[in-house]
Amino acid sequence: MTSYRYQAIESDGVSSRGVIEAEDRKAALSLLSQRGLFPSTLEADAGESQGPSMGRPSVQAPRHNPVQGSALNSEGRSGGFRIGPRIKRKEITMLTREMAALIEAGIPILQALSGLGDEEENPALKQTLHSICESVRKGASLSSALDEHPKLFNKLYTSMVRVGEEAGALQRVMTDLADLLEHEDEVRGEVVAAVSYPLFVLGFGVFTVVILMMVVLPRLFGMLEEMLQSLPLPTLILLRVSGALNHYWPLFLIAIAGSVVGLRHARKTPRGAQWWDGLKLKLPIMGAVFRAAALSRFARTLGTLVKSGVSLLPALKIVENTIGNLILAQLIARVAEETRGGDSLAAPLRKLGIFPKNAIQMISVGEETGRLDEMLLKVANIEERHMRTRTKTLISLLAPALILVVGALIGFMVIALLLPIFRMSQAVR
Repeated sequence: MTSYRYQAIESDGVSSRGVIEAEDRKAALSLLSQRGLFPSTLEADAGESQGPSMGRPSVQAPRHNPVQGSALNSEGRSGGFRIGPRIKRKEITMLTREMAALIEAGIPILQALSGLGDEEENPALKQTLHSICESVRKGASLSSALDEHPKLFNKLYTSMVRVGEEAGALQRVMTDLADLLEHEDEVRGEVVAAVSYPLFVLGFGVFTVVILMMVVLPRLFGMLEEMLQSLPLPTLILLRVSGALNHYWPLFLIAIAGSVVGLRHARKTPRGAQWWDGLKLKLPIMGAVFRAAALSRFARTLGTLVKSGVSLLPALKIVENTIGNLILAQLIARVAEETRGGDSLAAPLRKLGIFPKNAIQMISVGEETGRLDEMLLKVANIEERHMRTRTKTLISLLAPALILVVGALIGFMVIALLLPIFRMSQAVR
């Protein structure tokens, strides 16, 4: 018999450690599983002779996952969720909420993962859950198993789970994480719903104008050119544009597609990504919306991490990788460096000027009273309210503006068509 020292998580999320005797590593893992323990480390006791398999259990190497292979990586540089088309973000949020509920009910982690995997209808997510379950069954911690799928569970997610395991408060941390994800989904849904109508108006207007220019107008212009020797200037302009669209529309499509592909490629490069993020913050009206959204994410993520027990410096590093804007990420890195030197969080934030003064005061009060997490979440609510207000105002003005633009284009086309008709009627008289 060989003695093994272990560190494990009990079914209620409490950390446990001790010594167990078994014939080999496999038998030791089986005994721990029967006791409702899920080991994160399993090492042969000092002085015991083991073969080369001695030491920390090896975590199964991540296999090629079709979910990860097809994952979207347009936001990968910011550390955000990079979920492919086969697994939706909301499915990860729902999975997190269900895991929190099962752990709270006293269901062992391994059993909870297995049950969720068996009941999952999405084949890609089902495969991922079974892969995570297999890693946990072989001795890996839940956070280590999640680390094998970085395109589904980002650094913020796995770091919070790891803190919950180490502190023996996995259920509370999973609940906080589910609240954070649900809140982000709600805000994202509101923004998408708000911009849907203006985008529909713009798309319908462009479609209408293109059809008129390429199908209807060329026939009318042919008749008008036969009847009149000279056409009015607006009619000539419309005639030239319509002719260019009819003759060179493949080139226009290639140019548009090339521009889109080139922009997407440039955004994946460090310089291109930095230029794009800086441009978003400098836009006349939308810049304030992007800034408020990023600062809200910063405060909410940092507040949730601090509330879950993550110390300030590691939490700032996690936020730096998940804020979604390289310019602000560089500023947060400077804040982390100054905080490492002994300064409070409020002092470097005040120097950089990335937060309003009242937000800095709230953060300072939170540090002094030991309620930094509460104050950060309140700051997040304030910034988010500002973002929602600006977004609603912008959208309420954008829809009428787009309608006016489309109406002006169609009005110009109508005038360009009516002018030669008026000229012909005068000539008849």
